[in-house]
Amino acid sequence: MVVEEIAKVCTLTARVVVEANMGGISAVMGYGNHEQKAFCAQHVLAGDKPAICITEPDAGSAATEMRTTAQKRGDSYILNGTKHWITGGGTSKLYLVFARVLDEAGIDQGIGGFILFADLAAGEVPDGFRVMGREQTMGICGMPEAELRFENVEIDGKWLVQPQSGLKRGFAELMNAYNSQRVGAGTIAMGVAAGALERAKHYLLQREQFGRPLAEFQGLQWMLADMDTQVHAARLLLHEAARSRGPNGSQYPDMTMAARAKLFASEMAIKVVSDALQMFGARGYSDCEPLERMYRDVRMFTIGGGTAQILRTQIAGSILGIKTPQTRDGYTRLSEMERHAAVPDRRFA
Repeated sequence: MVVEEIAKVCTLTARVVVEANMGGISAVMGYGNHEQKAFCAQHVLAGDKPAICITEPDAGSAATEMRTTAQKRGDSYILNGTKHWITGGGTSKLYLVFARVLDEAGIDQGIGGFILFADLAAGEVPDGFRVMGREQTMGICGMPEAELRFENVEIDGKWLVQPQSGLKRGFAELMNAYNSQRVGAGTIAMGVAAGALERAKHYLLQREQFGRPLAEFQGLQWMLADMDTQVHAARLLLHEAARSRGPNGSQYPDMTMAARAKLFASEMAIKVVSDALQMFGARGYSDCEPLERMYRDVRMFTIGGGTAQILRTQIAGSILGIKTPQTRDGYTRLSEMERHAAVPDRRFA
């Protein structure tokens, strides 16, 4: 509810609130030890927005194909790789860097998250950590999207975050924390749409054409009714997801509910903000109204934090009760039992 109210006025501020309470920090608070939690909490409470580092140049939606490695060396790990589209990169001080963990012999142990502290403004930067550049984005321009490079960055082993199940299943469990971030991201999109709806309502009541208020034109009334219905539906889906919990006593929202809510809210927001801008005509298209900025902002939410297409794949897998691998040979790599379960008996088709 707080995020929605902030997002009505400023997408960027709402996003800072979400990122400072969900996502990377959720993973640390859910799976980290006492020292890790205390260290991250003190920086977040002091105003830092942690950056979660998953995406790479060749591993976006296919996150498990990441190439960044952390090889064990004594009590430390040596981090090498590149991360891209890292929100807050170069500005944040806390980074949760996901990497493929290798033992001292170079054998893959699974994917884990490493807490890294880098304060560029104060010059407290680990050797080998570099911010390569920032992307110029269409919207939400006040928060940098950066490329980060790690060249033999040494991290003390105590900063490795991993669930009790270990590294082999660790990435899947750490990603459960992302369900709360998805609810947050969907709420931002819904909040922006709700703000656009409010502005459109007031404009229709105040603006006159053809000698009467725009609010008296049935065509615009129907548009407004559709906008209101879509925002309300998104709000209900998001509140349902926020209240939910995943299986096995998870402290995070249910994955399918979070995906469903974020998918609907992000696509709804694009349509509602676009319709609001249309009601304002040329004035909405100009920068004298915030609608042109709101339109640019909401376009990101069907991309970042899980594309609309990936979310649909997750939801479909949940409906069908099967795994939905996206690699060319994905289904053939499933076990024999899983493949029989995934393919229905054609005799009853």
